[in-house]
Amino acid sequence: MKSQIIKIPNIGIVLLERSKRAKHINISIKPPSKIRVAVPIGVSFKKAEKLVLSKADWIKKNLVRISNIKGKRKVLSPLDRIEAREVLEKRINMLSEKYSFEFNKLNIRNQKTRWGSCSSSNNINLNAKLLHLPQDLIDYVILHELVHTKVKNHSKHFWGMLDKHIANSRSYHRRLKQYRLDG
Repeated sequence: MKSQIIKIPNIGIVLLERSKRAKHINISIKPPSKIRVAVPIGVSFKKAEKLVLSKADWIKKNLVRISNIKGKRKVLSPLDRIEAREVLEKRINMLSEKYSFEFNKLNIRNQKTRWGSCSSSNNINLNAKLLHLPQDLIDYVILHELVHTKVKNHSKHFWGMLDKHIANSRSYHRRLKQYRLDG
């Protein structure tokens, strides 16, 4: 079975969905109140449902938080990838040279879930919608991906290296969450 829908009292409908990419059971909440649980292969939907029930208070708290900030968040629309490539390519080249990073290829996409990513072969993907963000957040995303060319995870070492290039990087990470990609 690829997915299963369950109804949890005081929370609502929850989609349990089999995921080849998930390493752990992962609960995500998207406005207005879509709750999705990524269930790794080899983990039963029953176990995922038990986890959801154990996290009911956390889910309720986040549903309230999301409904409170829904009106404050900016929904971003797709942009022309050619314009985005021109701007983002200049910026990533400048930052990679300034901080001595090397990457393989740059791809610009209109993505719905990620601002950027770095592959194991150091190909960097950047979201064209980055152009909607303030310049300091664009630089944060680019530097985040450039640091991934050296550290392939989000360990303390990764955040320490990122902090060397952009002070208090986790505050940028938090600010980035004020912008939605699913628009």
